[in-house]
Amino acid sequence: MPKLLCPHCLQPLEDSYHGECPHCGRSLENRNPEGALPFGTQLGDKYTVGAYLSADGDGLAYRGVLNAEKRFVLIKEYFPVTLCNGRSASGALMPKEDKEVLFKTSRMDFKDLYDDLHSLTPATGLSTILDVIEENNTVYAVEESEKGMTLSHYLHLRSRTLTPAEARTLLQPIMEGVALLHKSGLIHRGICPDNILLPIDGTARLTGYGTLALRTGGSELKSQLYPGYAAPEQYSAAEFSGRYTDVYALAAVCYRMVTGQTPVAAPQRKVRDSMESAHSLEAGVPTWFSQVLACALRLDPAKRMQTVPELMSALTDPNVANAMFERGDNQISTRKIMGVSLVVIFVLVVLLLWSLLGGSKSDAQPAATPQPTPAEQSTQGETVPNLMGLRYATDIKGNTAYDGYRIVMTEQNSDTVEQGIVISQDPSAGSEKLMEDQILQIVVSSGPNLVEMPDIVTGNPIWSQAKKQLDALGIVYSQPLIEDNDGTVAEGCVVKTSVVAGTKIQKGTAVTVWIAGPRDDTLVAQTGNAAEGNSASPEGEAVTEGD
Repeated sequence: MPKLLCPHCLQPLEDSYHGECPHCGRSLENRNPEGALPFGTQLGDKYTVGAYLSADGDGLAYRGVLNAEKRFVLIKEYFPVTLCNGRSASGALMPKEDKEVLFKTSRMDFKDLYDDLHSLTPATGLSTILDVIEENNTVYAVEESEKGMTLSHYLHLRSRTLTPAEARTLLQPIMEGVALLHKSGLIHRGICPDNILLPIDGTARLTGYGTLALRTGGSELKSQLYPGYAAPEQYSAAEFSGRYTDVYALAAVCYRMVTGQTPVAAPQRKVRDSMESAHSLEAGVPTWFSQVLACALRLDPAKRMQTVPELMSALTDPNVANAMFERGDNQISTRKIMGVSLVVIFVLVVLLLWSLLGGSKSDAQPAATPQPTPAEQSTQGETVPNLMGLRYATDIKGNTAYDGYRIVMTEQNSDTVEQGIVISQDPSAGSEKLMEDQILQIVVSSGPNLVEMPDIVTGNPIWSQAKKQLDALGIVYSQPLIEDNDGTVAEGCVVKTSVVAGTKIQKGTAVTVWIAGPRDDTLVAQTGNAAEGNSASPEGEAVTEGD
Protein backbone atom coordinates (compact mmCIF):
# COMPACT_ATOMS: atom_id res chain seq x y z
CA MET A 1 0.00 0.00 0.00
CA PRO A 2 1.41 3.44 -0.92
CA LYS A 3 2.60 5.67 1.91
CA LEU A 4 -0.02 8.03 3.32
CA LEU A 5 0.41 11.74 2.61
CA CYS A 6 -0.67 14.72 4.66
CA PRO A 7 -3.48 16.42 2.67
CA HIS A 8 -2.20 19.77 3.94
CA CYS A 9 1.53 19.71 3.17
CA LEU A 10 1.92 16.53 1.05
CA GLN A 11 4.58 15.12 3.36
CA PRO A 12 4.56 11.34 4.15
CA LEU A 13 2.87 10.10 7.31
CA GLU A 14 3.75 7.05 9.36
CA ASP A 15 0.47 5.14 9.62
CA SER A 16 -2.85 6.97 10.09
CA TYR A 17 -4.74 10.27 10.17
CA HIS A 18 -4.76 11.10 13.85
CA GLY A 19 -3.52 14.04 15.86
CA GLU A 20 -1.37 16.57 14.02
CA CYS A 21 0.95 16.31 11.03
CA PRO A 22 4.54 16.10 12.31
CA HIS A 23 5.67 18.25 9.36
CA CYS A 24 3.20 21.16 9.17
CA GLY A 25 1.51 20.80 12.56
CA ARG A 26 -2.02 21.00 11.14
CA SER A 27 -4.82 18.79 12.39
CA LEU A 28 -5.37 15.41 10.74
CA GLU A 29 -8.70 14.82 12.47
CA ASN A 30 -11.83 14.39 10.36
CA ARG A 31 -13.81 17.62 10.26
CA ASN A 32 -15.79 16.83 7.12
CA PRO A 33 -19.58 16.98 7.65
CA GLU A 34 -21.62 13.89 8.38
CA GLY A 35 -22.35 11.91 5.23
CA ALA A 36 -19.28 13.21 3.37
CA LEU A 37 -16.18 11.07 2.85
CA PRO A 38 -13.95 11.17 5.94
CA PHE A 39 -10.77 13.20 5.82
CA GLY A 40 -7.91 10.95 4.65
CA THR A 41 -10.07 8.46 2.72
CA GLN A 42 -8.11 6.65 -0.02
CA LEU A 43 -9.75 6.39 -3.44
CA GLY A 44 -8.62 3.87 -6.03
CA ASP A 45 -5.25 3.52 -4.28
CA LYS A 46 -4.35 6.77 -6.07
CA TYR A 47 -5.98 9.68 -4.29
CA THR A 48 -6.31 11.00 -0.74
CA VAL A 49 -9.49 12.87 0.16
CA GLY A 50 -8.83 16.10 2.01
CA ALA A 51 -11.18 18.77 3.32
CA TYR A 52 -14.80 19.02 2.19
CA LEU A 53 -15.33 22.15 0.06
CA SER A 54 -18.89 22.45 -1.21
CA ALA A 55 -22.03 20.71 -2.47
CA ASP A 56 -24.45 21.09 -5.36
CA GLY A 57 -27.27 19.03 -6.84
CA ASP A 58 -24.77 16.70 -8.56
CA GLY A 59 -22.62 15.94 -5.55
CA LEU A 60 -19.88 16.90 -3.13
CA ALA A 61 -16.51 18.52 -3.79
CA TYR A 62 -13.33 17.87 -1.82
CA ARG A 63 -9.79 19.03 -1.85
CA GLY A 64 -7.62 16.02 -2.66
CA VAL A 65 -4.12 14.76 -3.33
CA LEU A 66 -2.76 12.73 -6.24
CA ASN A 67 -0.49 10.54 -4.15
CA ALA A 68 2.04 9.41 -6.76
CA GLU A 69 2.77 12.95 -7.98
CA LYS A 70 2.33 14.71 -4.62
CA ARG A 71 0.05 17.34 -6.13
CA PHE A 72 -3.25 18.84 -5.10
CA VAL A 73 -6.42 18.08 -7.05
CA LEU A 74 -10.16 18.67 -6.78
CA ILE A 75 -12.36 15.60 -6.32
CA LYS A 76 -16.07 15.70 -7.15
CA GLU A 77 -18.23 12.84 -5.90
CA TYR A 78 -21.57 12.06 -7.56
CA PHE A 79 -23.98 12.39 -4.61
CA PRO A 80 -27.43 13.72 -5.67
CA VAL A 81 -29.12 14.77 -2.44
CA THR A 82 -32.60 14.37 -3.95
CA LEU A 83 -31.96 10.72 -4.85
CA CYS A 84 -29.81 9.44 -1.95
CA ASN A 85 -30.35 8.22 1.60
CA GLY A 86 -26.76 8.83 2.58
CA ARG A 87 -24.05 6.15 2.61
CA SER A 88 -23.53 2.80 4.29
CA ALA A 89 -20.90 2.04 6.90
CA SER A 90 -18.59 0.85 4.12
CA GLY A 91 -18.93 4.20 2.29
CA ALA A 92 -21.27 3.07 -0.50
CA LEU A 93 -24.06 5.45 -1.52
CA MET A 94 -27.60 4.26 -0.88
CA PRO A 95 -30.31 5.49 -3.29
CA LYS A 96 -33.78 6.27 -1.96
CA GLU A 97 -36.52 3.70 -2.31
CA ASP A 98 -38.19 3.95 -5.73
CA LYS A 99 -35.34 6.19 -6.92
CA GLU A 100 -32.87 3.41 -7.81
CA VAL A 101 -33.38 3.60 -11.57
CA LEU A 102 -33.20 7.39 -11.65
CA PHE A 103 -30.11 7.27 -9.43
CA LYS A 104 -28.37 4.91 -11.86
CA THR A 105 -29.30 6.85 -14.99
CA SER A 106 -28.20 10.14 -13.42
CA ARG A 107 -24.96 8.50 -12.28
CA MET A 108 -24.42 7.31 -15.84
CA ASP A 109 -24.96 10.87 -17.13
CA PHE A 110 -22.38 12.12 -14.62
CA LYS A 111 -19.84 9.50 -15.67
CA ASP A 112 -20.43 10.04 -19.39
CA LEU A 113 -19.95 13.80 -18.99
CA TYR A 114 -16.65 13.50 -17.15
CA ASP A 115 -15.41 10.68 -19.40
CA ASP A 116 -15.94 13.00 -22.37
CA LEU A 117 -14.19 15.87 -20.58
CA HIS A 118 -11.34 13.57 -19.59
CA SER A 119 -10.73 12.65 -23.23
CA LEU A 120 -11.16 16.27 -24.37
CA THR A 121 -8.91 18.02 -21.86
CA PRO A 122 -6.32 19.44 -21.40
CA ALA A 123 -7.44 22.10 -23.86
CA THR A 124 -7.19 25.86 -24.13
CA GLY A 125 -9.58 27.61 -21.79
CA LEU A 126 -10.85 24.45 -20.07
CA SER A 127 -9.95 23.12 -16.64
CA THR A 128 -8.48 19.62 -17.05
CA ILE A 129 -10.23 16.47 -15.86
CA LEU A 130 -7.40 14.16 -14.79
CA ASP A 131 -9.30 10.97 -14.01
CA VAL A 132 -12.71 9.33 -13.58
CA ILE A 133 -13.06 6.40 -11.19
CA GLU A 134 -15.98 4.27 -9.95
CA GLU A 135 -16.11 3.27 -6.31
CA ASN A 136 -18.56 3.23 -3.38
CA ASN A 137 -21.52 2.71 -5.74
CA THR A 138 -20.80 6.12 -7.24
CA VAL A 139 -18.42 8.03 -9.55
CA TYR A 140 -15.55 10.39 -8.76
CA ALA A 141 -14.20 13.02 -11.16
CA VAL A 142 -10.69 14.31 -10.46
CA GLU A 143 -9.95 17.83 -11.70
CA GLU A 144 -6.75 19.87 -11.74
CA SER A 145 -6.32 22.41 -8.94
CA GLU A 146 -4.99 25.81 -9.95
CA LYS A 147 -3.77 28.62 -7.71
CA GLY A 148 -5.35 31.93 -8.54
CA MET A 149 -8.72 33.62 -8.19
CA THR A 150 -12.14 33.50 -9.78
CA LEU A 151 -13.21 36.14 -12.26
CA SER A 152 -15.83 37.21 -9.71
CA HIS A 153 -13.17 38.04 -7.15
CA TYR A 154 -10.99 39.74 -9.75
CA LEU A 155 -13.85 42.00 -10.85
CA HIS A 156 -14.63 42.79 -7.21
CA LEU A 157 -11.05 43.94 -6.63
CA ARG A 158 -10.93 46.20 -9.69
CA SER A 159 -11.65 49.89 -9.30
CA ARG A 160 -12.92 50.27 -12.88
CA THR A 161 -14.65 48.26 -15.55
CA LEU A 162 -12.72 46.50 -18.29
CA THR A 163 -12.56 47.99 -21.75
CA PRO A 164 -14.15 45.94 -24.55
CA ALA A 165 -10.65 45.07 -25.79
CA GLU A 166 -9.55 43.90 -22.32
CA ALA A 167 -12.74 41.85 -21.85
CA ARG A 168 -12.40 40.24 -25.26
CA THR A 169 -8.75 39.33 -24.63
CA LEU A 170 -9.50 37.81 -21.21
CA LEU A 171 -12.45 35.79 -22.54
CA GLN A 172 -10.72 34.63 -25.73
CA PRO A 173 -9.38 31.33 -24.31
CA ILE A 174 -12.72 30.66 -22.57
CA MET A 175 -14.57 31.12 -25.84
CA GLU A 176 -12.12 28.83 -27.63
CA GLY A 177 -12.67 26.18 -24.96
CA VAL A 178 -16.47 26.45 -25.17
CA ALA A 179 -16.30 26.22 -28.96
CA LEU A 180 -14.33 22.98 -28.54
CA LEU A 181 -16.97 21.64 -26.12
CA HIS A 182 -19.66 22.38 -28.70
CA LYS A 183 -17.68 20.71 -31.45
CA SER A 184 -17.58 17.59 -29.26
CA GLY A 185 -21.33 17.70 -28.65
CA LEU A 186 -21.14 19.08 -25.09
CA ILE A 187 -22.90 22.13 -23.63
CA HIS A 188 -21.54 23.72 -20.46
CA ARG A 189 -24.68 25.54 -19.21
CA GLY A 190 -22.90 26.97 -16.15
CA ILE A 191 -20.68 29.74 -17.55
CA CYS A 192 -20.44 32.62 -15.08
CA PRO A 193 -17.69 34.65 -13.32
CA ASP A 194 -17.71 32.18 -10.38
CA ASN A 195 -16.73 29.34 -12.75
CA ILE A 196 -13.94 31.17 -14.59
CA LEU A 197 -10.53 30.77 -12.95
CA LEU A 198 -7.63 33.18 -13.43
CA PRO A 199 -4.52 31.15 -12.56
CA ILE A 200 -1.41 32.95 -11.35
CA ASP A 201 0.44 31.55 -14.35
CA GLY A 202 -1.40 31.04 -17.62
CA THR A 203 -4.65 31.98 -19.29
CA ALA A 204 -8.22 31.95 -17.95
CA ARG A 205 -9.88 28.55 -17.60
CA LEU A 206 -13.49 27.44 -17.37
CA THR A 207 -14.56 25.04 -14.64
CA GLY A 208 -17.91 24.31 -12.94
CA TYR A 209 -18.89 21.36 -15.13
CA GLY A 210 -22.29 19.83 -14.44
CA THR A 211 -24.89 17.50 -15.89
CA LEU A 212 -27.94 18.66 -17.85
CA ALA A 213 -30.19 17.95 -14.86
CA LEU A 214 -28.05 20.13 -12.58
CA ARG A 215 -28.33 23.09 -14.96
CA THR A 216 -32.07 22.79 -15.65
CA GLY A 217 -34.81 24.12 -13.43
CA GLY A 218 -37.51 21.63 -12.45
CA SER A 219 -35.38 18.56 -13.16
CA GLU A 220 -35.02 15.50 -10.97
CA LEU A 221 -31.93 16.99 -9.30
CA LYS A 222 -31.62 20.06 -7.13
CA SER A 223 -30.74 22.53 -9.88
CA GLN A 224 -27.92 25.05 -9.72
CA LEU A 225 -28.50 28.05 -11.98
CA TYR A 226 -26.65 31.37 -11.95
CA PRO A 227 -29.07 34.35 -12.07
CA GLY A 228 -28.09 36.84 -14.75
CA TYR A 229 -25.98 34.28 -16.61
CA ALA A 230 -28.36 31.33 -16.99
CA ALA A 231 -30.32 31.52 -20.25
CA PRO A 232 -34.14 31.63 -20.06
CA GLU A 233 -34.53 28.13 -21.53
CA GLN A 234 -32.64 26.69 -18.53
CA TYR A 235 -35.44 27.57 -16.14
CA SER A 236 -37.81 24.96 -17.56
CA ALA A 237 -37.34 21.24 -18.16
CA ALA A 238 -39.82 21.59 -21.04
CA GLU A 239 -37.42 23.75 -23.09
CA PHE A 240 -34.30 22.69 -24.93
CA SER A 241 -30.83 24.12 -24.37
CA GLY A 242 -28.12 24.17 -26.99
CA ARG A 243 -25.02 26.01 -28.14
CA TYR A 244 -27.02 29.25 -28.00
CA THR A 245 -27.40 28.67 -24.24
CA ASP A 246 -23.64 29.08 -23.74
CA VAL A 247 -23.62 32.04 -26.14
CA TYR A 248 -26.10 33.79 -23.81
CA ALA A 249 -23.89 33.11 -20.78
CA LEU A 250 -20.68 34.27 -22.48
CA ALA A 251 -22.34 37.50 -23.57
CA ALA A 252 -23.67 37.98 -20.01
CA VAL A 253 -20.15 37.59 -18.58
CA CYS A 254 -18.79 40.10 -21.11
CA TYR A 255 -21.65 42.49 -20.22
CA ARG A 256 -20.66 42.25 -16.54
CA MET A 257 -17.01 42.95 -17.36
CA VAL A 258 -17.58 46.09 -19.45
CA THR A 259 -20.49 47.59 -17.45
CA GLY A 260 -19.75 46.49 -13.89
CA GLN A 261 -23.32 45.22 -13.50
CA THR A 262 -24.75 41.71 -13.54
CA PRO A 263 -27.39 41.29 -16.27
CA VAL A 264 -31.01 41.15 -15.15
CA ALA A 265 -32.03 37.54 -14.44
CA ALA A 266 -33.82 35.82 -17.35
CA PRO A 267 -37.13 35.11 -15.51
CA GLN A 268 -37.40 38.76 -14.54
CA ARG A 269 -36.60 39.87 -18.09
CA LYS A 270 -39.37 37.63 -19.40
CA VAL A 271 -41.91 39.44 -17.24
CA ARG A 272 -40.55 42.91 -18.00
CA ASP A 273 -37.29 43.32 -19.87
CA SER A 274 -35.69 46.29 -18.12
CA MET A 275 -32.07 45.42 -18.88
CA GLU A 276 -30.20 48.44 -20.20
CA SER A 277 -27.76 48.24 -23.07
CA ALA A 278 -24.05 48.10 -22.28
CA HIS A 279 -23.51 51.42 -24.07
CA SER A 280 -26.14 53.21 -21.97
CA LEU A 281 -24.49 51.99 -18.76
CA GLU A 282 -20.92 52.66 -19.89
CA ALA A 283 -20.43 55.33 -22.55
CA GLY A 284 -17.00 53.95 -23.41
CA VAL A 285 -18.55 50.77 -24.83
CA PRO A 286 -18.95 51.26 -28.63
CA THR A 287 -22.49 51.06 -29.98
CA TRP A 288 -21.65 48.13 -32.27
CA PHE A 289 -20.12 46.17 -29.37
CA SER A 290 -23.20 46.86 -27.25
CA GLN A 291 -25.48 45.71 -30.08
CA VAL A 292 -23.57 42.42 -30.40
CA LEU A 293 -24.08 41.72 -26.69
CA ALA A 294 -27.77 42.58 -26.99
CA CYS A 295 -28.10 40.19 -29.93
CA ALA A 296 -26.42 37.38 -27.97
CA LEU A 297 -28.59 38.08 -24.91
CA ARG A 298 -31.95 37.81 -26.64
CA LEU A 299 -34.54 35.89 -24.69
CA ASP A 300 -35.76 33.99 -27.75
CA PRO A 301 -33.15 31.34 -28.66
CA ALA A 302 -34.30 31.40 -32.30
CA LYS A 303 -33.39 35.09 -32.63
CA ARG A 304 -30.25 34.86 -30.55
CA MET A 305 -26.75 34.57 -31.95
CA GLN A 306 -26.26 30.82 -32.39
CA THR A 307 -22.56 29.96 -32.16
CA VAL A 308 -19.50 31.00 -30.16
CA PRO A 309 -17.30 31.60 -33.27
CA GLU A 310 -20.00 33.98 -34.52
CA LEU A 311 -19.93 35.80 -31.18
CA MET A 312 -16.11 35.96 -31.15
CA SER A 313 -15.88 37.42 -34.66
CA ALA A 314 -18.68 39.94 -34.03
CA LEU A 315 -17.05 41.17 -30.79
CA THR A 316 -13.70 41.49 -32.54
CA ASP A 317 -14.55 43.17 -35.84
CA PRO A 318 -17.06 46.05 -36.11
CA ASN A 319 -17.38 45.36 -39.83
CA VAL A 320 -18.71 41.87 -39.06
CA ALA A 321 -21.10 43.29 -36.47
CA ASN A 322 -22.37 46.04 -38.75
CA ALA A 323 -22.88 43.61 -41.61
CA MET A 324 -24.94 41.39 -39.30
CA PHE A 325 -27.19 44.28 -38.31
CA GLU A 326 -27.53 45.49 -41.89
CA ARG A 327 -29.10 42.17 -42.88
CA GLY A 328 -31.73 42.63 -40.18
CA ASP A 329 -30.40 40.35 -37.42
CA ASN A 330 -31.02 43.08 -34.86
CA GLN A 331 -34.79 43.16 -35.48
CA ILE A 332 -37.38 41.03 -33.69
CA SER A 333 -40.53 40.18 -35.61
CA THR A 334 -44.06 40.59 -34.27
CA ARG A 335 -44.56 36.84 -34.53
CA LYS A 336 -41.56 36.26 -32.29
CA ILE A 337 -42.81 38.82 -29.78
CA MET A 338 -46.11 36.96 -29.58
CA GLY A 339 -44.23 33.69 -29.17
CA VAL A 340 -42.21 35.13 -26.31
CA SER A 341 -45.42 36.33 -24.64
CA LEU A 342 -46.84 32.81 -24.74
CA VAL A 343 -43.62 31.43 -23.33
CA VAL A 344 -43.74 33.99 -20.50
CA ILE A 345 -47.24 32.86 -19.53
CA PHE A 346 -46.14 29.22 -19.62
CA VAL A 347 -43.03 29.88 -17.53
CA LEU A 348 -45.03 31.80 -14.92
CA VAL A 349 -47.44 28.86 -14.55
CA VAL A 350 -44.53 26.39 -14.29
CA LEU A 351 -42.71 28.56 -11.74
CA LEU A 352 -45.87 28.88 -9.67
CA LEU A 353 -46.44 25.13 -9.63
CA TRP A 354 -42.75 24.49 -8.95
CA SER A 355 -42.74 26.88 -5.98
CA LEU A 356 -45.86 25.30 -4.51
CA LEU A 357 -44.58 21.75 -4.91
CA GLY A 358 -41.03 22.63 -3.88
CA GLY A 359 -42.21 24.34 -0.71
CA SER A 360 -44.01 21.26 0.52
CA LYS A 361 -40.89 19.18 0.20
CA SER A 362 -38.43 21.63 1.67
CA ASP A 363 -38.35 19.92 5.05
CA ALA A 364 -38.30 16.34 3.77
CA GLN A 365 -34.54 15.79 3.50
CA PRO A 366 -33.19 12.86 5.55
CA ALA A 367 -30.89 13.48 8.48
CA ALA A 368 -28.12 11.49 6.79
CA THR A 369 -27.90 13.94 3.88
CA PRO A 370 -24.64 15.91 4.18
CA GLN A 371 -25.25 19.60 4.70
CA PRO A 372 -23.01 22.03 2.82
CA THR A 373 -20.45 23.69 5.00
CA PRO A 374 -19.43 27.10 3.58
CA ALA A 375 -15.86 27.34 2.34
CA GLU A 376 -15.73 30.52 4.39
CA GLN A 377 -16.12 28.58 7.66
CA SER A 378 -13.54 29.87 10.16
CA THR A 379 -10.40 27.79 10.58
CA GLN A 380 -9.96 28.29 14.30
CA GLY A 381 -6.53 28.76 15.75
CA GLU A 382 -4.81 29.55 12.45
CA THR A 383 -3.33 32.93 11.66
CA VAL A 384 -2.10 34.46 8.42
CA PRO A 385 1.66 33.92 7.93
CA ASN A 386 4.13 36.78 7.55
CA LEU A 387 5.36 36.97 3.94
CA MET A 388 6.89 40.42 4.24
CA GLY A 389 10.53 40.45 3.21
CA LEU A 390 10.41 37.00 1.61
CA ARG A 391 11.52 36.42 -1.98
CA TYR A 392 8.51 35.40 -4.07
CA ALA A 393 10.30 33.17 -6.60
CA THR A 394 12.25 31.04 -4.11
CA ASP A 395 10.50 31.39 -0.73
CA ILE A 396 6.81 31.50 -1.65
CA LYS A 397 6.05 30.19 -5.14
CA GLY A 398 5.65 26.41 -5.00
CA ASN A 399 6.18 26.30 -1.22
CA THR A 400 3.77 23.71 0.21
CA ALA A 401 3.71 25.57 3.53
CA TYR A 402 1.32 28.04 1.90
CA ASP A 403 -0.96 25.54 0.18
CA GLY A 404 -3.81 26.57 2.46
CA TYR A 405 -3.91 29.94 0.67
CA ARG A 406 -4.55 31.25 -2.80
CA ILE A 407 -1.68 33.68 -3.20
CA VAL A 408 -2.36 36.48 -5.67
CA MET A 409 0.77 38.38 -6.63
CA THR A 410 1.06 41.84 -8.19
CA GLU A 411 4.23 43.83 -8.84
CA GLN A 412 5.08 47.39 -7.93
CA ASN A 413 8.16 49.52 -8.47
CA SER A 414 10.23 50.30 -5.40
CA ASP A 415 13.34 52.42 -5.01
CA THR A 416 14.13 50.94 -1.58
CA VAL A 417 13.16 47.24 -1.78
CA GLU A 418 15.11 44.74 -3.85
CA GLN A 419 13.41 43.23 -6.88
CA GLY A 420 11.41 40.05 -6.07
CA ILE A 421 10.88 40.83 -2.37
CA VAL A 422 7.38 41.10 -0.84
CA ILE A 423 6.54 44.72 0.01
CA SER A 424 3.08 44.28 1.52
CA GLN A 425 0.35 41.71 2.11
CA ASP A 426 -3.40 41.63 2.74
CA PRO A 427 -4.66 40.28 5.14
CA SER A 428 -1.84 41.33 7.45
CA ALA A 429 0.38 38.80 9.21
CA GLY A 430 -1.05 37.43 12.45
CA SER A 431 -4.69 38.12 11.57
CA GLU A 432 -7.16 35.25 11.84
CA LYS A 433 -7.39 32.88 8.89
CA LEU A 434 -11.06 32.97 7.91
CA MET A 435 -11.38 30.12 5.40
CA GLU A 436 -9.63 27.26 3.66
CA ASP A 437 -7.87 28.41 0.47
CA GLN A 438 -8.16 32.02 1.67
CA ILE A 439 -6.94 34.59 -0.83
CA LEU A 440 -3.72 36.25 0.31
CA GLN A 441 -2.76 39.23 -1.83
CA ILE A 442 0.89 40.21 -1.91
CA VAL A 443 2.72 43.06 -3.60
CA VAL A 444 6.21 42.19 -4.84
CA SER A 445 8.90 44.73 -5.66
CA SER A 446 9.85 44.96 -9.32
CA GLY A 447 12.84 47.10 -8.37
CA PRO A 448 13.46 50.75 -9.22
CA ASN A 449 11.45 52.23 -12.05
CA LEU A 450 14.25 52.33 -14.61
CA VAL A 451 14.06 53.85 -18.06
CA GLU A 452 16.57 53.89 -20.88
CA MET A 453 18.12 57.22 -21.79
CA PRO A 454 17.04 57.92 -25.38
CA ASP A 455 19.46 59.06 -28.06
CA ILE A 456 18.65 62.72 -28.51
CA VAL A 457 22.09 63.67 -29.85
CA THR A 458 22.53 61.65 -33.05
CA GLY A 459 21.11 63.69 -35.89
CA ASN A 460 21.04 66.75 -33.62
CA PRO A 461 17.26 67.15 -33.26
CA ILE A 462 15.94 70.53 -32.16
CA TRP A 463 15.31 70.89 -28.43
CA SER A 464 11.49 71.02 -28.73
CA GLN A 465 11.51 67.55 -30.30
CA ALA A 466 14.09 66.07 -27.92
CA LYS A 467 12.27 67.15 -24.75
CA LYS A 468 9.11 65.32 -25.90
CA GLN A 469 11.09 62.06 -25.74
CA LEU A 470 12.33 62.92 -22.24
CA ASP A 471 8.83 63.87 -21.06
CA ALA A 472 7.38 60.60 -22.35
CA LEU A 473 9.90 58.63 -20.25
CA GLY A 474 9.54 60.77 -17.13
CA ILE A 475 13.13 61.99 -17.30
CA VAL A 476 13.64 65.34 -15.55
CA TYR A 477 15.64 68.13 -17.14
CA SER A 478 16.32 71.81 -16.51
CA GLN A 479 16.69 74.66 -18.96
CA PRO A 480 19.28 73.44 -21.49
CA LEU A 481 22.76 74.92 -21.37
CA ILE A 482 24.14 76.76 -24.39
CA GLU A 483 27.14 75.28 -26.15
CA ASP A 484 29.42 77.40 -28.36
CA ASN A 485 28.41 76.90 -31.98
CA ASP A 486 31.19 76.42 -34.53
CA GLY A 487 28.64 76.44 -37.32
CA THR A 488 28.47 72.66 -37.81
CA VAL A 489 25.10 72.42 -35.97
CA ALA A 490 22.01 74.56 -36.41
CA GLU A 491 21.13 76.84 -33.53
CA GLY A 492 18.84 75.23 -30.90
CA CYS A 493 19.77 71.63 -31.74
CA VAL A 494 20.95 69.15 -29.10
CA VAL A 495 24.73 68.59 -29.11
CA LYS A 496 25.30 66.50 -25.95
CA THR A 497 23.75 65.18 -22.70
CA SER A 498 25.10 64.39 -19.24
CA VAL A 499 23.89 60.76 -19.54
CA VAL A 500 24.99 58.55 -22.44
CA ALA A 501 22.20 57.20 -24.63
CA GLY A 502 21.20 53.62 -23.73
CA THR A 503 22.08 54.02 -20.03
CA LYS A 504 19.44 52.69 -17.59
CA ILE A 505 18.46 55.42 -15.16
CA GLN A 506 15.80 55.72 -12.49
CA LYS A 507 12.63 57.46 -13.55
CA GLY A 508 12.78 61.05 -12.31
CA THR A 509 16.57 61.33 -12.65
CA ALA A 510 17.69 64.83 -13.70
CA VAL A 511 19.61 65.02 -16.97
CA THR A 512 21.60 68.02 -18.27
CA VAL A 513 21.22 68.85 -21.95
CA TRP A 514 23.39 71.17 -24.08
CA ILE A 515 22.08 72.79 -27.23
CA ALA A 516 23.92 74.74 -29.92
CA GLY A 517 23.97 78.50 -29.42
CA PRO A 518 23.95 81.20 -32.06
CA ARG A 519 26.47 80.87 -34.89
CA ASP A 520 29.91 82.27 -33.85
CA ASP A 521 31.63 83.64 -36.99
CA THR A 522 35.04 83.71 -35.31
CA LEU A 523 34.83 80.00 -34.52
CA VAL A 524 33.55 79.32 -38.00
CA ALA A 525 36.51 81.12 -39.56
CA GLN A 526 39.02 79.32 -37.32
CA THR A 527 37.44 75.99 -38.05
CA GLY A 528 37.40 76.71 -41.77
CA ASN A 529 41.12 77.76 -41.86
CA ALA A 530 42.13 74.73 -39.91
CA ALA A 531 40.24 72.54 -42.29
CA GLU A 532 41.88 74.17 -45.29
CA GLY A 533 45.33 73.86 -43.75
CA ASN A 534 44.84 70.14 -43.27
CA SER A 535 43.71 69.60 -46.86
CA ALA A 536 46.34 68.37 -49.37
CA SER A 537 46.50 67.50 -53.01
CA PRO A 538 47.24 63.94 -54.10
CA GLU A 539 50.81 64.99 -54.70
CA GLY A 540 51.14 66.29 -51.13
CA GLU A 541 50.93 69.99 -52.03
CA ALA A 542 48.53 72.33 -50.30
CA VAL A 543 45.48 73.26 -52.27
CA THR A 544 44.95 77.03 -52.27
CA GLU A 545 42.05 79.08 -53.40
CA GLY A 546 42.16 79.77 -57.10
CA ASP A 547 44.33 76.81 -58.07
